[in-house]
Amino acid sequence: MAKPTRQPVADKGPSALDPAWPAAIEDFLSHLAIERRSSPRTVTTYRAQLSALAADLAARGAIGWDALRADEVRTAISHAHREGLSPRSVALRLAALRSLLRFRRQQRGAPELDPTRGLKAPKAGRRLPAVLDADSVTRLVEIPAGERLSARDRAILELFYSSGLRLSELAGLRWADLDLEGGSVRVLGKGAKTRIVPVGSLAREALLALRAESPGEGTAPVFGNGRGGALSPRAIQARVRHWAQRQGIWQRVHPHLLRHSFASHLLESSGDLRAVQELLGHADIATTQVYTHLDFQHLAQVYDRAHPRARRSRSGE
Repeated sequence: MAKPTRQPVADKGPSALDPAWPAAIEDFLSHLAIERRSSPRTVTTYRAQLSALAADLAARGAIGWDALRADEVRTAISHAHREGLSPRSVALRLAALRSLLRFRRQQRGAPELDPTRGLKAPKAGRRLPAVLDADSVTRLVEIPAGERLSARDRAILELFYSSGLRLSELAGLRWADLDLEGGSVRVLGKGAKTRIVPVGSLAREALLALRAESPGEGTAPVFGNGRGGALSPRAIQARVRHWAQRQGIWQRVHPHLLRHSFASHLLESSGDLRAVQELLGHADIATTQVYTHLDFQHLAQVYDRAHPRARRSRSGE
């Protein structure tokens, strides 16, 4: 039997795609949906990625999934990246291909080499966390007094920004965890690790106002739901979102954004990365170092505004 030959690129196009390519994709996707019980979204995503890859591979002369060469895969993946596919999507396309090829090898019981072995997707740039500027934070936390729940909600907002707490840490607070005279709070963080964090003067005032309005002590939750229990994390998120909209802040505001803002503003003022690490409760300083990039952005903005040669050098004049 004659061995299939590879066609030159000019002879193939998307309209001439051999039916064996999509048939193999559908066979694999049935396996994902029925045997692996993958979600419909995963199946749809894999179909789109594999279909695009099949069209590209076939157009470049590849003869089928089972005869792929490493150089063909490398070329197709590189081409997708050059054409603007994001690193995350390239990684997803490569993962889908690996899964399909592994499935086909298992079906045939064949020990062929994996043409994707050693191939890595391009690295995605690390997304910097968003932050609120100091003026927006001030507007957010200074909610009007006298409304129902305003004392509780202001204390929530002040404490998030004052101490950089995680949502789970704030939701689990009990009055015994607070030392309002000394200005500190004891929180149980990730890995069941306890740390003590300072509480700013404005946050202390808000917490004292909350305790005067709804007296609590010992194991009673600091932020209650009105029925004797603790306010749930989801309810806290909703209250943060509510006040952001009420105060005219149309950026997506959530508890972790306030934690990011706390860390970024503190680092801008102090330059002490190790202290920020301790306050955030990060086990590894590498996790905290993302805020050094935010700090550089701030420095670059100051430089552009203040240095007499900054605009000229950046504009190429």
